[in-house]
Amino acid sequence: MRYLLPIALFIFFSLASCGAALYLPEDPPDQVAVPAGAAWLGSDDNEKAYGYQIGGEGARSGRWFDSEVKRRVYVNAFHIDKYPVTQADYLEFVEATGHRIPFISREDYTKQGFLVHPYEEVLPYLWRSSKRANKSSLQHFLPETKLDHPVVLVNVNDALGYCKWRGLSEEGREHSLPTEDEWEKAARSTDGRYFPWGDEWDDTRANIWESGPHSTSPVAAHPDGASPYGASEMAGNIFEWTETPLKPGSDRYILKSCSWDDDPGICRAAARHSRPAASRHILIGFRCVARKR
Repeated sequence: MRYLLPIALFIFFSLASCGAALYLPEDPPDQVAVPAGAAWLGSDDNEKAYGYQIGGEGARSGRWFDSEVKRRVYVNAFHIDKYPVTQADYLEFVEATGHRIPFISREDYTKQGFLVHPYEEVLPYLWRSSKRANKSSLQHFLPETKLDHPVVLVNVNDALGYCKWRGLSEEGREHSLPTEDEWEKAARSTDGRYFPWGDEWDDTRANIWESGPHSTSPVAAHPDGASPYGASEMAGNIFEWTETPLKPGSDRYILKSCSWDDDPGICRAAARHSRPAASRHILIGFRCVARKR
């Protein structure tokens, strides 16, 4: 027995010296740990060729993936949500803070200018509010069949507000949106794989147009599509906001993943595009990260 303590101390300090992610208290049940270290991000010519092969005519004609650059990047340790933030999760935030509900008017939707879907397809995702019987607070009406689906119709500030609110009760960690590099490492690990599960596309592991149901789906619906770290839905269902602007000073922010109406090539972890920070759309949601202060 007298040898157990020295051995335990040796193991602890060995892990610490290797940069392992050691968080106290224990890892939160709703997040997964991504240890510090270098990872291959971006894509090379072979990956881009595969992306165009399975990516649809829009990607090929627009040469969407040409700007992707393969690079070796060191990323500090962090935790990331196991699933995208759901409608039910976001309700807790709205009720606690009075933050605006996920909603966009027909006029504002039209002004955004990237109308992937007509406004009629937005209607099932809109939240509504009315006064409670005692008129002292609001009653929020969510899309009832979508409580375990990812919340959508939220912009960058909405998402940042939720993440920071959720982290208020935790000491020693700050909550925010992931950076582009954090998101991509969480999705593909360190070996540069194309998708969370490997280098070959598999329709059964994600919600895209080919696999249906042509709308958002429950965030736990594709356990076989999880990343090596255990993060789910990092391909398909919705695009996800990051806190990384397209370039310094830009009001456009990088989106990662792909949505339920996309082709597989866009669902590679290296794929990226951007939208103005104020955008609200039925294809865009988010998840949070937590970092040590």
